[in-house]
Amino acid sequence: MKQPQQFSLFFLLLILNFLFPGCAHGTFVTFYINNKCPFPIWPATAANAGHPVIAEGGFFLPSSQTKRIVAPYTWSGRIWARTGCDFNSGSKPACETGDCEGRLACGGSIGLPPVTLVQVSVQPNDSQPTFYDVSLVDGYNLPVSVSTRSKESNCFIGGCSKNLNSLCPQELQVTNNHGKVVACKSACLAFNLDMFCCRNNYGSPDKCNPNAYSKMFKNACPSYFSYAFDTPTPLVSCKSTEYVITFCPSKWGEHTSI
Repeated sequence: MKQPQQFSLFFLLLILNFLFPGCAHGTFVTFYINNKCPFPIWPATAANAGHPVIAEGGFFLPSSQTKRIVAPYTWSGRIWARTGCDFNSGSKPACETGDCEGRLACGGSIGLPPVTLVQVSVQPNDSQPTFYDVSLVDGYNLPVSVSTRSKESNCFIGGCSKNLNSLCPQELQVTNNHGKVVACKSACLAFNLDMFCCRNNYGSPDKCNPNAYSKMFKNACPSYFSYAFDTPTPLVSCKSTEYVITFCPSKWGEHTSI
């Protein structure tokens, strides 16, 4: 019964933030979702338990466009991009990758793996760092970079040096109706074995080691988590109120300007 009140408070603060920016200082962080892919994408968000849905859970973003979305302090969740979507056909899944129950606005639903996941944990105020990473633990569909808008070097997660979809071995490939590889599964997702998923007898860093598949992921995307116990940890902590998430960075390894 408390959830509608939580949503009402969130949207009230959102309105105040736009009408009177000074009065709501310290209430929100801003994400700039940037599409530098040569095709449209459908970014999506899913909040962790107890946190509100932001940006209705998903939206359309044409190539070369940027959308500004906001999240309250303490927000925690994930952001990813869906590709090859058709919401008019009535079929499920509606997207070739990252689909969330065939809906444009995911409303909190988690996307269908494999997708490249940006995971974010916003801290209670702007004096504490926000934690974020990019994970390929379930697989890959698009390269992505993350930075603060002010471009501090220690806040940057770079894109990929190679296209994982073009390198993906057949046993990990996800193809569309035309036979094109549109995503690459992780070994855990593909085989569901403890040794690849770092669970049960392999549930600790000393027992779950990099494998040939995770090494391939790491070689292509060195700034991302390639498997559950990836070390040194690719987790970034950074103080900012504005973050830039760019899908298909135009120049890998460089900051993206907005």
